[in-house]
Order: sequence, then structure tokens, then C-alpha cells
Amino acid sequence: MRYFDYSFLEQGMLPAGMVNLIGAITELRVRGAERRGDYPDVFTRLESIAKVQSVHGSNAIEGIVTSESRINAIVIQNAAPLNHAEEEIAGYSAALNMIHTGFDALDIRERDILRLHEVMLSFAPQGGGRYKESDNTIMEVSAAGRRSVRFSPTPASETGETMEQLVLAYMDSRDNPSINRLLLIPCFILDFLCIHPFADGNGRMSRLLSLLLLYKNGFDAGKYISFEAQINASKALYYQALKDSSANWHTANNDYFAFMSNFLVTLLKCYKELDTHFAAIQSGKVSKKQRIEATVLHSLLPISKREICYILPDVSPTTVESVLAQMLGKGVIEKIGSARNTKYIARQ
Repeated sequence: MRYFDYSFLEQGMLPAGMVNLIGAITELRVRGAERRGDYPDVFTRLESIAKVQSVHGSNAIEGIVTSESRINAIVIQNAAPLNHAEEEIAGYSAALNMIHTGFDALDIRERDILRLHEVMLSFAPQGGGRYKESDNTIMEVSAAGRRSVRFSPTPASETGETMEQLVLAYMDSRDNPSINRLLLIPCFILDFLCIHPFADGNGRMSRLLSLLLLYKNGFDAGKYISFEAQINASKALYYQALKDSSANWHTANNDYFAFMSNFLVTLLKCYKELDTHFAAIQSGKVSKKQRIEATVLHSLLPISKREICYILPDVSPTTVESVLAQMLGKGVIEKIGSARNTKYIARQ
């Protein structure tokens, strides 16, 4: 059975690049915390948008999709799901809300992990809240359609005990003052994914647990800029990092740093986008046109006219539409989708 030792995270054993990432994230976290106390309404608006993007992004990674209008209805209006995909989406929305509103009462303990899984699959017929009862395999399909085993997770017979060991190792390490808790989070998440403790929903659970751990340790950018959507936007890099860091996992000879780096870069992107969004929203020295341009150009993800209007409530939809048309005409942005699903992104 696999045991866990995070002592390699102790001070003095980290690559310089990892230290630089932590420094950049910490600086932006402090800046965001200072702003949040002065401008709570701005963060409330960003949180509402991020919830929708998170539910969409985390499920899209797994190929679970529905229309943007239905995502909004499910997340914002608590609309009843109409099919299996929407059942999965509604469950993720409920579990995400559980973390957003009650992360202080939750912890990395088995009963809370099982409860989150139960809520996440509460609309699905198979249900959740229990570990897998049969072995599972992570497959990959080549461009030619050839299937192969990418990774063989922990056997079902060992899952309960291995999860217990993982949770205890995390608790022990987070109490070690020589271990940076931000670095500990992706190590826990990688090991969770390699155990693959559930019959269904492991990837989505890993993202929920990532947010829970980040929030509990004071890193809440993902509440306002979707962490899951950032992963989905760079999905190939995420899966490559996961593959690299899971090699030799069963013999405890794997290298966590590829996954750690990808995790921290994703978090830094959230903080950077929050910083640039906020600057665009709050600046009183620039025109409405400039604020609209900054909001679109600084967004790492496609953004809709409705989202821009929600972020900039003092700007009329007509003004937003006019500026977007000018930006399209100049070729600085491109349009994705059509009709009500139209979004805009800076041209690369």
C-alpha cells in the first residue's frame, strides 16, 4: 500500500522558480485582500460570474456540457436539471456552493470528502458518498483511436486505508512550520487523483478539494476568477503535468514538482486576472471606453457582453456593444460563438 511523506517540502529544498511563484501569488493576495474590504460589491459581482464559469469549466474538462443559458439557469436560478449532463452540473454547483458558503466548517477529513462527493452526485442516479467497490483504470485514446492504460489507480480493496493515510499525512504536514501550506495543497491533490478513490467524479472532486484547501489557507482568488476555467483553458498542460508527476507513483518515486508548478501557475493566473479586472473596474481616471477595453483585453477567458455589464454596472449595454464593435473592427479581439452565446477574447 502507498504511504505519503511530504518532508521534501521543508524549507531549503525547493527550486528557485517555485519560490518565485509563491512570492508573486502572496503579493497579489495581499493586494486583493486590501481591496476586498473597501469594495465588497465589486467582489460580489465577480464571484457570481466565477461560479458559473467554475461549474462550466470543471464539467467541460470531463466532457459534461450543456448550453450557456442552461448553465446560468442551474447555477443562478437553481433550475431543475433536464438530463443526465445537467444532473452532473447541478450536483457540482451544489457542492461548489457548499464550499463557498461553508468552507470554515469543512476540513480535509474523510467524512467531509465523502459528504462533498455525495452532494456532487446528489442529482445523479448512481449517487455518491462512498469509495469505489471495484478497481478502476485511467485510459487514454490516441489520435488514431487506439486505447491504452495511462494509469492504474489504487485497488478498491486498499482505497479506504490509503485515503486514511493520505488525510493523516496532510494533517501532519500542515502542522509542520517548515512546510509551506500552499505547496502542500497540489501534493495532496496529486495523490488524491492517483488513488482515484471514487467510481465516478474524481477529477471534479479534485478541483473542489483544491478550492477548499486554497480557501482554508487564505488563497481565495478562485472565488472571484474561476480556477476550474483556467485549468480547462490550458487542459493539455494540466494533463501533461499530471502524467509527469504520477510516473512511478506506486513506488513513491514520483516527482511532484511538475504538477505543483502547473497548480501554482494556474493560481497565479487567477490572481493576475483579478488584479487587472479590479484595476479596470475601479479606476476613476480612465473613460468608460478604456475600462471596457481593459476588461476584455485582460480577461484570460472569453467574456460575454452580459458579464462585462455585470462587472461594470455604471456602463450601459449600448456603450459596451459599441466599444466591442470598435474593437472587433480594429482586429484586437475576436468573437466566439453567436447570438446569446457570443463571447469575446483578445486576439493572440
